[in-house]
Amino acid sequence: MAHRITLLGKPGCHLCDDARAVIERVAAELGVEWDERDITQNPADLEKYWEMIPVTLVDGVQHDYWRVDENRLRQALKS
Repeated sequence: MAHRITLLGKPGCHLCDDARAVIERVAAELGVEWDERDITQNPADLEKYWEMIPVTLVDGVQHDYWRVDENRLRQALKS
């Protein structure tokens, strides 16, 4: 099964920058597609996630928030 990572964040978020670096590294190593969504562009995302960003989704399911645990992300993508 091909996995997909989605990073939910907003401009100017330093934790989002940290999460992006981890996601880019893991995705490149494992050959996994990833994308990023700005929660300020979607009222539903903003309401649901504004206190939790950055939020990492794996295959559309919430995986982490605030920080991305690199080892935990790798494990989720190997299953």
